[in-house]
Amino acid sequence: MTTLPRKLIFLLLPFLLACQLTAGLPDTTTIPDTPVAPDALLITETPTATARPDANTYNNPDYGVQVYYPLDWKTEDASSDGGLTWFVNPDYDVYAVLYTVPLDPGDTLESLAAELKEQTFSDLSNVDVLSDEAIQLDSGQQAWQTLATGHRSDDDLLLKISLTTAIHGGHAFVVLAFGEPEFYDQADTALSLVVRSMQFETPKIANTPRDQALILLGGESTNPRSYDPATTHSSGDKLAFSGLVSFDPQLNLVPELAESWEISADGTVYTFHLRQNARFHDGKPVTAQDVVYSWERAASPGIQSDTVLTYLGDILGVREMNAGQAEHIAGLKALDEHTLQVTIDAPKPYFLLKLTYPTAFVVDQANVESGPEWYRTPNGTGPYKLTEWKRFEVMVYERNEDFYLGPPAIPTIIVQLFSGVGLRLYESGEIDMTAVYSYAVPRVSDPEEPLHNDLHTGVNLCTGYVVFDVTQPPFDDVKVRQAFSMAFDRQRYIDVVLSGNALPAHGLYPPGLPGFNIDLQGLPYDPERARQLLAESKYGGPDGLPPIVYTDAGIGNDAGHSVAAMAQMWEQNLGVSITIENIEPDRYIDEIYAGHHGQLFKTGWCADYPDPENFADILFHTGSPQNNGNYSNPALDALLEQARVEQDVSKRIALYQQAEQIIVDDAPVLFTVHNLSYVLVKPYVKGYVWTPIDIPLERYLWLDWGE
Repeated sequence: MTTLPRKLIFLLLPFLLACQLTAGLPDTTTIPDTPVAPDALLITETPTATARPDANTYNNPDYGVQVYYPLDWKTEDASSDGGLTWFVNPDYDVYAVLYTVPLDPGDTLESLAAELKEQTFSDLSNVDVLSDEAIQLDSGQQAWQTLATGHRSDDDLLLKISLTTAIHGGHAFVVLAFGEPEFYDQADTALSLVVRSMQFETPKIANTPRDQALILLGGESTNPRSYDPATTHSSGDKLAFSGLVSFDPQLNLVPELAESWEISADGTVYTFHLRQNARFHDGKPVTAQDVVYSWERAASPGIQSDTVLTYLGDILGVREMNAGQAEHIAGLKALDEHTLQVTIDAPKPYFLLKLTYPTAFVVDQANVESGPEWYRTPNGTGPYKLTEWKRFEVMVYERNEDFYLGPPAIPTIIVQLFSGVGLRLYESGEIDMTAVYSYAVPRVSDPEEPLHNDLHTGVNLCTGYVVFDVTQPPFDDVKVRQAFSMAFDRQRYIDVVLSGNALPAHGLYPPGLPGFNIDLQGLPYDPERARQLLAESKYGGPDGLPPIVYTDAGIGNDAGHSVAAMAQMWEQNLGVSITIENIEPDRYIDEIYAGHHGQLFKTGWCADYPDPENFADILFHTGSPQNNGNYSNPALDALLEQARVEQDVSKRIALYQQAEQIIVDDAPVLFTVHNLSYVLVKPYVKGYVWTPIDIPLERYLWLDWGE
C-alpha cells in the first residue's frame, strides 16, 4: 500500500498532464495487448469486486477502491508517476489516472476539490472552467467534479480535463482524465464509466481489512540472535513471547504466565503459580518444566547468551551451568506442572523486575529444536501469533484467541519492513505509529502543524555514553579519561547534531529513574582543564598518546555525524586525532561483547526496569557481562553489593547515588545525552500511553475509526 504525501502529489499534478502524449505513451512504457495486473495491483474479477460482463474491473484491495473501465481500454501501473493506475483508450489519445492523497484534519470534499483544482490547472493557460459541481457516483456516493479546458504550457496544446474527487477511509481518491477536446468528447461515454464507477469497501492490508489492523514500521536484522529471547540485546518480541511477569502501561509489575507468587520470609525463595489456562500458540499447556527448560537453555554455554548472567544470574546455579560446571540450574524446581520454585543467592528487592526481560521468556522446546530458523515460526505464549514473515517486506501477527489474559482487541498487527521513512509513511496513512527523528521535531512540535495533535512526548529512561576501554592505553589513565570527558561540549553537541532534542547527561541515571540526583557533580565542559589533565597524565600530553581507534556501527569508512562531532571537539580542544572504524550494524553489538573494538566505542543504556541497579550494577560492577570497558573499582563493587540487599529504600537510593559519583569521577565512560522521545500516533489508535520502558503495549490498544 503506497502513496505519495499530499504536498508532493500536488506538485506532480501538472506533470501528470504532460507525461502522456497524443502520439502515444512514452517509449519507456509498454501497454499490453490484454489487461494485466501490475505489481501490488489486482486487475481482475475478485471475490471483493463485482464483475460486469461489459467492462473490465480494476480492484485495489489495499485502498478498498474499485473502478470499471471499457473492455477495449488498457491499464498500466502509475506508481512511478505518483498514482495507482492509468486507464488508456485504444488510440492512446485519451488518458485517465487514478491516484490517492491522505486527508488533512478539517478537509471537506468541496475544500479538497478546490485545492486539487488550483494545483491541477496551475501549469495551464487560458483555463475555461465548464462546470464545477457535486455529482453522484453510480454507487450513490457523493463526489466533486470539475470540467475545464486549457492550454498546456510546454507546447500550447489545448486539453479538455476532468477532475473527479471522492473521499473514503481517510483518503481522497481522484480520477484525472484528459485529452484533446475532440478525442475527449468522442470518449465521453467511456470516461463516464471510469469516473462514475468508483466504489469503495474497507481497504485490506495483507488480506486484512484496514480497520482491523494496526500497522507499524520495522526493520529486519540478518542476525538470528536478535530474534531469540535468550540472546537478543533488544527488548524482545513481546507480541509472540511472554514471561512470568510484565509491566502494565503505568509500569506496575503485573502477573503474566504466573498468576501469583509467594516470597519466603528471608527473601530468597520465590514460589510461582502458573495459570491453568496458559497455552502455547499451538494449544499445548505451559508447565513449570517449560520455564525450567527455557531458563536452562539460556544458561547453557552453547547458547552464548550475553544477558543470562545479568537477568537470571541471581538464581542459584545459573553461573555454574553457564560456566559448564553443572548440567542443571540448582535453584530451579518444578514442584508440579503449575508450580515453580526459584531460589536466589540473597534477598534482592529487584529480582522480580529482572524477569520482565526477554531472557526470562518461555519458549517451546519442540519449536526451538525444530531447526535453525525456528524463530521465523515461533510457538510462543504471547498475545499474538506470527503467521507470516516475508523477508524484508512484512511480518503479520494475528490475535491469539486463547491468550491466557484474554484476546487483545486488535485482530492483526502488521509490521512493514524497510518500507520507507516513518514520517512520510505516517503522513500517507500507511502506518499508524512512528518515532520522529530530530530533524522533524521542530515541525511536529509546532502547534499550527496538523500532525502536532498526534504527538506524544517524554524523556526516555536512557543514557547515551562513549566507553573508554580502561585496559587499553591511553585510557588506562584516569586523567586521560577525564580529559576526553571535559573536552566534550554536550550542549553544543545536542544543539548541532541532535537539533536540540535531548538533555545533557552529566551522570549515569536518567531523569525519572529512582536515584536520579539533580545535585550530582559531573565533569564539566572545560577545555583548559582538559588540556591540563592530559599534560598531567603519564602520557604527558597529546604527542605521547598511542594511535586511538573509535569503533562505531556503520557501513564503509564514513564517520557518522555523532562521532565526527566528538572527534572534531577532541582535535580542537586536546590536539588529538582519532581513527574511526565501522562495524556492520547487525554485527556491532556481538562484536562489542566479544571484545573486538578499539579503545573507544559508542553505546548507551535504556532501563529494562525502573531501578538504579539496572544501570550502576549491570554496567560497572567488575566482571559484569555488560561492563564492556573492563572497568573495575573494588570500592564501587563493595558499595553496589551492599545496595543489592539493602531493604530500606532510602538507604538503598543513597548507596546508588554514592556509586554514581564514584563512576563519574573515575570516568570509565563519557556521558553524552538523555534521549527525548517523540512519537506520532493516529487518532483512531486508542489506549496509547507513552512509556519510558518498552512494554507489551499493543495488547492494551484498540482501534476506533468512528464514522
